[in-house]
This record gives sequence, C-alpha cells and structure tokens, in this order.
Amino acid sequence: MLKSAFTTDLVEAGCDEVGRGCLAGPVVAAAVILPKDFTHVILTDSKQLSAENRTQLAKEIKAQALAYAVAEVSNEQIDEINILNASFLAMHQALDALSVRPEFILVDGNRFNPYPFVSHECVVKGDQRYFSIAAASVLAKTYRDSLMQRLAEEHPQYGWESNVGYPTSAHRQAIRQHGITPWHRKSFAGCK
Repeated sequence: MLKSAFTTDLVEAGCDEVGRGCLAGPVVAAAVILPKDFTHVILTDSKQLSAENRTQLAKEIKAQALAYAVAEVSNEQIDEINILNASFLAMHQALDALSVRPEFILVDGNRFNPYPFVSHECVVKGDQRYFSIAAASVLAKTYRDSLMQRLAEEHPQYGWESNVGYPTSAHRQAIRQHGITPWHRKSFAGCK
C-alpha cells in the first residue's frame, strides 16, 4: 500500500512527469495535492495500470484532490533547453498553476530544480510509494496519451495512437520512411 503523506502537517504536492523518452510530442507534468488521509485500492505508478483504470482514476483524482494542475513543455522547447530541464520546467509550471500553494513538494525521481521558497524531497520510484506522486503520474499520462492520440489523426503513419511517441521499431521505421513531423524532437538521436 502506498503512503498517504511524507509529512504530518504540511500541504504536500506530489509531482511527476511523462514523456521524457519519447521521440515526439511534449513532456507533460502534473502536480497534485491530496487530502492527508487519502487512500486508494489500485492507485499506483500509471505505467502499471491499464488505460481504462487510468481514465477512471483520473476522474476520481480530480474529484478528490484539494488541487491539481497539468503542464506541458513543447518539443521545440525540449530541443532548446534539453529534456531534463524541460521536465523540471513542466513540473514548475504545474506547481505554479495549483490553486492551493504547497508547503512541501514530493518529486518522483532523484533530481529536481528547487522550486522557489518550498522544500522538496526526491523519491526514487515515488509513483509506487506515495499516492500524491502516483496521482500526478496518472494525470500526466492520461493528458499526454490523449494529446498524442489526437495528433495521431493528423500523422497516422507514426502509430502515435498506440506508441504515444515512444521509440518503437514501427515509429523508427516511419521516421526513416516519411521523415519527421513538426512534433518530433529534432535534438533526439532517433529523429536525426
């Protein structure tokens, strides 16, 4: 069972991002503030959940969260500032958009650019350890998957409706055959 909170008294925001390893599309981050006593039977790392469960969980998270926000950083900006900085920027933008100011931030992973005037804790595999990070991973993934499915309608040859921009063999083959789209990350080796 995941933990409901890291601190006993502070307003905590869980933060996670999706899409770092993709060849196309934005990197997307979410920040979620849950009630201190929040628990859920199936909520965990979004990658371990079915698409159907993620969709249902996203509705539940939005209904029960004290605050949540999702932000994206474009593939053009990823090319300008690199994917790590773009991931941190997306997380900061999601935190900026929260309707409740967090007093503490739980971040999935082992690195983070400090957010102004708010302490943070990096938690490796945090989306499998804390509900707030898992909730952020679900909101970020459902948002990004939906976006990539819409983009797949404009660019059907790349298989984004199923690979959501990740470097599958079919996606790489489509790049070799058709070149790249305006949504591809030109700085990534698989797009050159």
